[in-house]
Amino acid sequence: MLSLSKRHWSPYVAGIVIGLLQIPAFLLVDTALGASSSFVTAGAWVASLFDAGVSDIAYFAKYMSADKYIWQSALVIGIALGAWLSARASSSRRATFSPAWTRLTGVTSLGSRLALGFVGGFVLLLGARIAGGCTSGHGISGMAQLAVGSTVAVAAMFAGGILTAALMKKI
Repeated sequence: MLSLSKRHWSPYVAGIVIGLLQIPAFLLVDTALGASSSFVTAGAWVASLFDAGVSDIAYFAKYMSADKYIWQSALVIGIALGAWLSARASSSRRATFSPAWTRLTGVTSLGSRLALGFVGGFVLLLGARIAGGCTSGHGISGMAQLAVGSTVAVAAMFAGGILTAALMKKI
């Protein structure tokens, strides 16, 4: 039985729940799960506050008007809110910065950690947009649709993760 106050969920149960979310995503909004598009949507809306002409650019206009991108933005907000509620419900608290990353980068101040996180997130998002989707888009949605490109992307993600873990273990 699932309990919201447990510190960890079974990865099998969590995977099944996430996989089952594909069904309402396709039936209700005609789109797959994904997150990176929501950042383009948010960026377009913020940019439009400063320049109304942003909505005339075809790339941004698509992300500002289609329901599926608004839904994906709501999904990302829900993920963040759900993670925060889960941490509160399970009374879990952890160090704000991994000791391994402190040893690797030498960064100890909050401002430097925020800057490092922002730059890393930006590079990750840029790569996701260049690849045509993020890890959830390729891994969960693309592979569920048996997309060859997504299978290759996921294999590369795992290889990169294994390599990074091996390098981090040496540090």
